[in-house]
Amino acid sequence: MKLEHRKQKVVPLPRFFIRLLKYGLLCVLLILISVGAGTVGYRMTADASWLDSFYMASMILTGMGPVMEMKTSGAKLFSSFYALYSGIAFLSITAVFFAPIIHRVLHILQVEIEDAA
Repeated sequence: MKLEHRKQKVVPLPRFFIRLLKYGLLCVLLILISVGAGTVGYRMTADASWLDSFYMASMILTGMGPVMEMKTSGAKLFSSFYALYSGIAFLSITAVFFAPIIHRVLHILQVEIEDAA
């Protein structure tokens, strides 16, 4: 999933949309992996139902915060590490999603500056 070099032309819009779709699918995959790992972790450590585990993992991953109290030491440790991971994952997934959009805007601005000179 390479992006074009600054000396190359801006890719046509249909190719850009395909690139955006690929990056979007990568983000969905990363979200599914993250929520899946959190759901399994909460299910095993917090002794919660699958639905409650999914709910907790989703809330932590999006930065909304915990929705149930962790009673065991294992659950507290998992919840702490998952919260740290989630903060990094959320920012990284957002960066991956917006990377082709920001690249295209900056590439267009670079091409316009070079054409004007």
